[in-house]
Amino acid sequence: MGEREEFAFDVKTTGSKWLLPVSEYLGFPLDQVNFLACQLFALAAAFWFRLYLSPSHANPLVRHAVAALLGIVFLIFCFGWYSAHILTVVLASYLIIIKADINNVHRYSMVTAMGYLTACQVSRAFIYNYGVLSTDFSGPLMIVTQKITTLAFQLHDGMCKKSEQLTSEQKPLAVNVRPSLIEYLSYNLNFLSVFVGPCSDYKEYIDFIEGRHIGKRLRQHFGTCNGQNGYDKTPDPSPLNAVCRKLLVCSGCMLLFLTVTRSFPIAYNVDPHFVSQAPFLTRLAYAFFSIQAARPKFYFAWTLADAVNNAAGYGFSGLDKNGKPSWDLICNLNILGIETATSFKTFIDNWNIRTGIWLKTVCYDRAPKHRLALTFILSALWHGVYPGYYFTFITAIPITMAARAVRKSVRHYFLGFGGLKLSYDIFTWAATQLAICYTVMPFLLLAVEPTLVYYRSMYFHVHIISILAAIALHWKHKPSEPSAATKTFSSSSSSSSPPCSAQCQPVHSNNNDKVD
Repeated sequence: MGEREEFAFDVKTTGSKWLLPVSEYLGFPLDQVNFLACQLFALAAAFWFRLYLSPSHANPLVRHAVAALLGIVFLIFCFGWYSAHILTVVLASYLIIIKADINNVHRYSMVTAMGYLTACQVSRAFIYNYGVLSTDFSGPLMIVTQKITTLAFQLHDGMCKKSEQLTSEQKPLAVNVRPSLIEYLSYNLNFLSVFVGPCSDYKEYIDFIEGRHIGKRLRQHFGTCNGQNGYDKTPDPSPLNAVCRKLLVCSGCMLLFLTVTRSFPIAYNVDPHFVSQAPFLTRLAYAFFSIQAARPKFYFAWTLADAVNNAAGYGFSGLDKNGKPSWDLICNLNILGIETATSFKTFIDNWNIRTGIWLKTVCYDRAPKHRLALTFILSALWHGVYPGYYFTFITAIPITMAARAVRKSVRHYFLGFGGLKLSYDIFTWAATQLAICYTVMPFLLLAVEPTLVYYRSMYFHVHIISILAAIALHWKHKPSEPSAATKTFSSSSSSSSPPCSAQCQPVHSNNNDKVD
């Protein structure tokens, strides 16, 4: 026993057990304590990285090396030998980047990264019988998969396609040179985003490491690159206020998690006694509040990750309309936008934003047809192989189609009247939140049996309503065959009109048109 206590790693948990006394004292699982400790250490290291390893004090090679080394140390501390899975897929993908035919590098990288992720997810779901491992490394592996495929597609854009073949969003992000090994390791494994992301674009990250990240956006704001407006003499804006604000949000989310979340367990939605005895409205209300109560843990993790990146000086998006620095470039969620969403689209646009951008970048914008369905399927596959994930994303397809149709058919009738608009917004907020609750419940229940118990307790009402609405309003708005004269006029108008200028394009887009 005395010898066993000297080991830093336990066979069962694989991760470090140095904080086991803290875990036992607080009553939290060891993996959560390790994760939080690493993120807090990363926050402190990020400030040090910005102040003492800034581009003016250290060359890019040193910054890359330190960022990657710290990330690898964090992985080993939290996951022990399981971190080898993450390192393996990163190194294998780098070999593909370097050795494979550049015309197919994006395909090979997608198959390798998604294939390895899926194999790990299958082992988690079926070999371990739906158990969440005491050391669950799937989160970092999911983030690495996003980064690997994002870079592969952007490298293919930059080295295989002509500029006119790229969209206005793809052009500035296209990568023209294969990355070096240290750049690739730093991008994928840096300590700022190795656990929960967010996934950022390769060029943005390289700009950050090499010291162009903030200056480029300030010059864009001032509209000049020659420094005549005094920009070159202005110090970089400090992220301290943004970091403090986000840490305050984290504190509130942690408080809600400790008090509210534990009072509304998700599993109670399928409790046999509750399902059989509680009236429908009671079951509906509990489902609503239990889903609301499940969100703070996601808010906490993503907001803390955003604060860590900001503390290092990464995530500067420019100056807002009041001339104040904004640090939301790689923000992963908009809590206010989520909680006040009045449409399914708005909710999706504000939830897990960077994953939505990734899905749009590697799938939605490139799929020749069935783009919406393929995007939802890729999203489900990326999340894992639990049946509940597929129930969630397949259910989202008719709801998204119905939401489009209803918004197109009804919304314009309420826009001109203040009172009616308010009533419409309140109704659509309630409908959106209940639809989200119904859609994501299987995501948290995971298995088939509890999912079907829940759906039966809800009488499949959202499925039925959304499918009927989508079908009815689709036929209502189905365009008739245009006449020959109309076709001729349309063709003439199109040929005489200039293409939309770059100013017509959105400056930044996530997955908006995925569900619009």
